[in-house]
Amino acid sequence: MKFAVICTDKPGALQIRLDTRAEHVEYLKSCGVVVHAGPFLNDSDEMYGSLVIIEVDDMAAAKDWAANDPYAKAGLFADVRIEAWKQVIGG
Repeated sequence: MKFAVICTDKPGALQIRLDTRAEHVEYLKSCGVVVHAGPFLNDSDEMYGSLVIIEVDDMAAAKDWAANDPYAKAGLFADVRIEAWKQVIGG
């Protein structure tokens, strides 16, 4: 089942994101469940959140995946929302 992990950074936390980015990207690449991923950008092209589509068995697995993201462990996010997601268009 696919889940959208929608994250919003804490205000003023860009440096946490930058400091943790390499570890986060490695987690995305190595975990084997990421379908799509990328940051949200503000009007100044600065990253301020993330959207990650993962494919896991259930909501519990999605929550576990999100909790183990290096960004989450670093305290980057003000909010994390996880929603079951059904792909209709795209590959």
